[in-house]
Amino acid sequence: MHDHSSKRMSSMSSTMPPEMSGHRLSKGMIFLLAGLAASGTLATNIILPAFPGMAISLDVSSRDLALTLSSFFVAFAFGQLLAGPLSDYLGRKWLVLGGLAVFAVGSILCAVADTLPFLVFGRVIQAFGACAASVLSRAIARDLFDGEVLARALSLTMIAGAAAPGFSPLLGSALEGLFGWRPVFLLVAVFAVGLALHYVRSIGETLPVDRRTSLKVSTFATAYGGLIINPRFLFPAVSVSLILGGLYTFFAAAPSILLVELGLSPVELGLTFAATVLIVFVAGFLAPRLAHRWGQRLVGMIGLLIALIGSLSMFVFAAAPTFVSFTFSIAVYLLGMGLINPLGTAIALHPFGRQAGLASALLGFLQMSCAAIGASFASILPFPPLSSLALVLSIASGAAILAFIPVALSRRFKELSCP
Repeated sequence: MHDHSSKRMSSMSSTMPPEMSGHRLSKGMIFLLAGLAASGTLATNIILPAFPGMAISLDVSSRDLALTLSSFFVAFAFGQLLAGPLSDYLGRKWLVLGGLAVFAVGSILCAVADTLPFLVFGRVIQAFGACAASVLSRAIARDLFDGEVLARALSLTMIAGAAAPGFSPLLGSALEGLFGWRPVFLLVAVFAVGLALHYVRSIGETLPVDRRTSLKVSTFATAYGGLIINPRFLFPAVSVSLILGGLYTFFAAAPSILLVELGLSPVELGLTFAATVLIVFVAGFLAPRLAHRWGQRLVGMIGLLIALIGSLSMFVFAAAPTFVSFTFSIAVYLLGMGLINPLGTAIALHPFGRQAGLASALLGFLQMSCAAIGASFASILPFPPLSSLALVLSIASGAAILAFIPVALSRRFKELSCP
């Protein structure tokens, strides 16, 4: 009788909703999700102040080093399309650990690179590993939480995750100044190993066997096709992706604007990125609180409008840019981004709990595709770097608003609440 009862309880625990299985939104959980989500941004932002030293060492121009960003974005985008369905079939654990291992190996390859092509190769390997960690951070959050708790988890993850990309340029500039640019990549490899150890000791697998899906190519190709034409996913996902793509475009354009056009030092560049963390912190704390009072869709639309105001303000100051005017404009954009990002992501993922990995992968693909397109246009447009960035951000913000209008107005998109 006791054995039968134990088996019954075990069966019930494997099928009960994950948010009811004992996991809670602890500080350790937030740190882990933030670390996984920020791995790609960390690997990009920490090397930005080292661009001048890398260019001299590899005998290339700083403009040529933009290839290390665009190649990373493209590999990151396409890698997620495979990582998502694989995690829905195999579970999250081995994809997370395998991704972090590949991320560490790619970082080491970058550290020993002696030519630009080899550095780009290392960055592509880095991206394939980081994309698995990043996409699965959202899938794990969806495994464990739902409704407003999911939105809160994503908001707090964004807040904590902003610290790594926000402060990493300052750390990167310090390391580059003391030891050169190669130890910067070694530090990223150490971060990946530490994050893997924390994952094993704190969470582990979050997707029960009975909730896993088939790995047939035709099955997940059909599922991707179904998601991309499903308005409940498409409209909020495109909105978030356009705004996040603008953020990555800012990361790519920052060295040219701040180091060259405005004459900042690498350390000052790092301090500027660190200051932006405060904006993301404020937005991340405000998003779930405002959404609880006024609804996620309304607050999401307000965030998009704020981002557009920040983008358009860059044009006002583009003729005679200063550090203060640029910082003001990007701060307003980041405030809007911080509101729409967790809310739009929660709205996009909420209806697809059984396809959390696949839906998160497609969302990540859209985000990094927008990042690659935005970064490419910002570098090839025949305008000064600041004007090019202002144009890309304004177009992205305007398009994001258009995509989010059906979300804000249609009854199909119900407000998410705790179960």
